[in-house]
Amino acid sequence: MQVASKTPDLMNATQQKQQKLNLGTVESHRDRSSEAIIAERLAESPTGEVRLMESICERQNMHRALKRVRENKGAPGIDGMTVEELPGYLVRHWPKIKEQLLTGDYQPLPVRRTELRKPDGGVRPLGIPTVLDRLIQQAAAQVFEVLWDRTFSEFSYGFRPGRSQHGAMKHARGCIKGGHGWVVHLDLEKFFDRVNHDRLISRLSTRVKDKRVLKLVGRFLRSGVMIGGLCEPTEEGTPQGGPLSPMLSNIVLDELDQELERRGLHFVRYADDCVIYVKSKRAGDRVKESVTRFVSRRMKLKVNEAKSGVNQPGYTKYLGFGFTIGTTNPRIRIHSKSLNRFRERVREITVRTRGRKIDHVVGELTEYIRGWWGYYSLCEARTCLVTLNAWVIRRLRAYVWQQWKNRRTRVRELLNRGISLYWAAQVGTTRKGPWRLSKNTTVAKALPDAYFVQTLGLVLPG
Repeated sequence: MQVASKTPDLMNATQQKQQKLNLGTVESHRDRSSEAIIAERLAESPTGEVRLMESICERQNMHRALKRVRENKGAPGIDGMTVEELPGYLVRHWPKIKEQLLTGDYQPLPVRRTELRKPDGGVRPLGIPTVLDRLIQQAAAQVFEVLWDRTFSEFSYGFRPGRSQHGAMKHARGCIKGGHGWVVHLDLEKFFDRVNHDRLISRLSTRVKDKRVLKLVGRFLRSGVMIGGLCEPTEEGTPQGGPLSPMLSNIVLDELDQELERRGLHFVRYADDCVIYVKSKRAGDRVKESVTRFVSRRMKLKVNEAKSGVNQPGYTKYLGFGFTIGTTNPRIRIHSKSLNRFRERVREITVRTRGRKIDHVVGELTEYIRGWWGYYSLCEARTCLVTLNAWVIRRLRAYVWQQWKNRRTRVRELLNRGISLYWAAQVGTTRKGPWRLSKNTTVAKALPDAYFVQTLGLVLPG
């Protein structure tokens, strides 16, 4: 990909010193990362020209962005171009694209509207940009990260390098251990759909002086949404689905973080999901009312009252987790709603009318459980996993029993697995259903846990 750009003019000593004061130390002298190279280009050149757009188009930055876009894969936008086709397209057209970016003439295409079903019902609208727009958004997000991330709140964990939901939950546990036994849960209603464009551009302009970049972000925000072949304008919101939206959301919500820090509150925020820990119910009601007022009046956003409230941590759900009841030594647990969603997905995989071989079912189930447990392995209260694993094994036993379609097959399979003739005949000829027989001692002996775990390679949580 021909994405080479000329090296910016050398800065004088005064400007270099000012850059270090503004950006902080971003690298060691022994390890020069591409982030550091970007950071060096954020200051003005000796001629006074702001070169932020040049930093976005810089060769290494674009290569990093292309790598991220290819790793994330994703569906094509309205132009139908796939991620695999993008490198070849850039080889042919990058000089023209770069020229449009540097002159401020680049025009993004509308996003393709799709809907993602929420676990608790309803749908979440997603806007899928074209792969080329995703590349440019990713390149811009990487530069914005250098500008903004180091100044974000320590209590903000969403969409930031080196931070995750696990860190957010550990910090929340620390707040509870510190004696803050009540939690104010704030849910911003349709946050990504209601971000005010003017306020967002205004906040960006406090650090982004390159008007070409501000114009580009504005065009991404107002590029429109393609629905049923018709393009609808977008006058507010940051469409979910693009690489730039998470960074822009953090820039918007940094105003809330600063206000909560100014008040000296203990809080944790992951994206638009914020919890504040206080010491009493009365304090929680007061904080919820005042913060809701700040969000609606100052930030022009709306708090979802139905999903917000004041309660004790043991009775609330945050990021799919909960806490054991009690404030002296709370332990992180998997929330009951998360366990129910796990069971629903396992039922879909092990439904007995699929007609697939058991090893294929176990393979699909193992892939899902690995991903699920990779997230929920943070839980400390694991007694629920004993029951959960036993239930998964029962689902698989019932599936195998259903595949043994007639009585003769069932008797023969039981005999082959070491069951005596008497019990093989008794159990194999019964009219009881697969689910009821899945806990039968004879069936359990013929199909033990080791058969699924060791022979078929099933992975279980915990």
